[in-house]
Amino acid sequence: MSLIESVIPTCFKQTTIVPVTKSLFSGCFTFTGGKDRRSGLILTIPLCTEQTSMEELSSTLDYLLGIPSDKCKARGFTVIVDGRKSQWNIVKTVVLMLQNVIPAEVSLVCVVKPDEFWDKKVTHFCFWKEKDRLGFEVILVSANKLTRYIEPCQLTDEFGGSLVYDHIDWVNKRLVFEKFTKESSSLLDELVVINDSEKSSQLDKERPPDCNFLPSLDPETVLQTGHELLSELQQRRFNGAEGGGVAWSPMDDELLAQPQVMKLLDSLREQYTKYQEVCRQRSKRSQLEDIQTKVMQVVNWLEGPGTEQLRTQWGIGDSIRASQALQQKHEEIESQHSEWFAVYVELNQQIAALLSAGDEEDLVELKGLQQQLSDVCYRQASQLESRQNVLQSAHEFHGTAQDLSQQLDGLLGMLCADVAPADGAAIQQTLKHLEEKLKSVEGALVGLREKGQVLMDQMSNQTSWSYGKDVPIDNKDNVDHIQGVMEDMQLRKQRCEDMVDVRRLKMLQMVQLFKCEEDASQAVEWLGELLDALLKTHIRLGDDSQETKVLLEKHKKFVDVAQSTYDYGRQLLQATVVLCQSLRCSTRSSGDTLPRLNRVWKQFTVTTEERVHRLEMACSFHTAAEKVLVQASPDQGDLPVEVEQETYEEVETVGKALLDRLTVPMLDLMIHAILIMDCQSLYP
Repeated sequence: MSLIESVIPTCFKQTTIVPVTKSLFSGCFTFTGGKDRRSGLILTIPLCTEQTSMEELSSTLDYLLGIPSDKCKARGFTVIVDGRKSQWNIVKTVVLMLQNVIPAEVSLVCVVKPDEFWDKKVTHFCFWKEKDRLGFEVILVSANKLTRYIEPCQLTDEFGGSLVYDHIDWVNKRLVFEKFTKESSSLLDELVVINDSEKSSQLDKERPPDCNFLPSLDPETVLQTGHELLSELQQRRFNGAEGGGVAWSPMDDELLAQPQVMKLLDSLREQYTKYQEVCRQRSKRSQLEDIQTKVMQVVNWLEGPGTEQLRTQWGIGDSIRASQALQQKHEEIESQHSEWFAVYVELNQQIAALLSAGDEEDLVELKGLQQQLSDVCYRQASQLESRQNVLQSAHEFHGTAQDLSQQLDGLLGMLCADVAPADGAAIQQTLKHLEEKLKSVEGALVGLREKGQVLMDQMSNQTSWSYGKDVPIDNKDNVDHIQGVMEDMQLRKQRCEDMVDVRRLKMLQMVQLFKCEEDASQAVEWLGELLDALLKTHIRLGDDSQETKVLLEKHKKFVDVAQSTYDYGRQLLQATVVLCQSLRCSTRSSGDTLPRLNRVWKQFTVTTEERVHRLEMACSFHTAAEKVLVQASPDQGDLPVEVEQETYEEVETVGKALLDRLTVPMLDLMIHAILIMDCQSLYP
């Protein structure tokens, strides 16, 4: 602590100008900046009527005399003791105090006496006689005669001079200087200790640096205060009164210690520059240690808990729901890993920044940390991706298996359902749909095998990494499950194929059944058409025996065609019965086709028999008639009466019988035949 601070109460150390000590702030001792004719400094001691502590005056004088340089002190001081407002005994005490404190530096003491001089009995003490004992010359002089010893320009206005001096301004500047000197010196010592400690720690690698040792003051603030003080001093020196401020005097640089400020600033800047480098090294070292710590945290978690999470999650589930649950669990694991991967990205950026601006000695360590971190993170990310691919493939496999199972269930349902198609076209459509279903099942089974093989290949390439070692994974249960699913689907598909073959055969038989029934119905229609033609067009009996015989021959051929149609229909109906028995379709049999066929055939046979009888009777009639006509011809002559009568009667008998037969409608004969057939069916 400086002397000025020791004598200034704490309450006065503010920016506001307030009285600090009675002797300093009241101006009991002042260096106004004036010089005597020997270039010695002028010390002004204005005294007042109030009693002043000699101890305080002595302390203040010691402080002020410590301000000038040794060069200035060698030129001596001229002391002006202003006693115009004081008593003689105080003046005398002050002069004697000067003799006790600085007899060697004082060359002249000018005691300014009041206008009304002290009594002679008071001033009987002669200073000029005590010169040898005092060590300096003391003169009594009036204020207006002080210019005989000191130039007016070196005196302030109170002594009739022109020197401008602001005591409060000087004290404030001095306080700023004292504060800066104290803070800068203390800070300088601390920075030297910090820098030396850092240098020693660099030489001794095993000893950790004391990173907690920080300067008690902000270097930037202290430097700013010093620069402001120096700028103020330089501005006062070069501007002076022209700038509107307090005029500069030749002693300002010595009294306010401008060189000392510059020296302190230079030293402080030098040590602060070194301290900044120390801080940079500390920051880099701290950042490196922090990176090392975080890298090890990431590595330890990924190789420890992170790998353990993956190692315990190698199942693939046995259904879509189970695989979805495993995927959700894996997403939670990925979410936890993402947080550490984010730390990895941040650390990688920090390491890259340090590598781009790092020192040679840190490059190897940083690259090693970066490589270690990258290896672990990429390996863990690869395992996460591999696990995700396995789960995705498992989900697709189970999805395909479920779709295939549903298709097989649907196909089995179709095969187990009763087939009751309306016609052959419906059977063909059903058979086509069945074939499409079977083809779709075959395609789904091929896809299931492919997805199962991909899943097993992915699982065979999986390895777990635990604490730096490859750990094989036992996927036997998963492989057995996949193969079991594929074998089960293959067996189900084979059973469905066998059932499809049976159903295909059954449907083809049903197609044949419908075809036979359709053709049998067609045969009935054909017989009906032949019957209709027989009734409507086969009515002529011929004009002679020869034509009748031709008609009879044609009728036989017509009957043969109808007989073939009837036989074909009967065969179709017999095939229908066999097919119904094979299909176990007792409800169908031949239906009403056989009765219709028999009914039409009965009608046809009755009609054709009647047609044959009529043609035969017509042929007999024409033969007999022609015989009669031949006998009655002129070329034969007259015949016996008996012969003619017998032949005529035969013709007449046959003709009458034929006419009687022609009078019976064919429809009545058909109805009669149908009634007989119905009675036979009712009463066999």
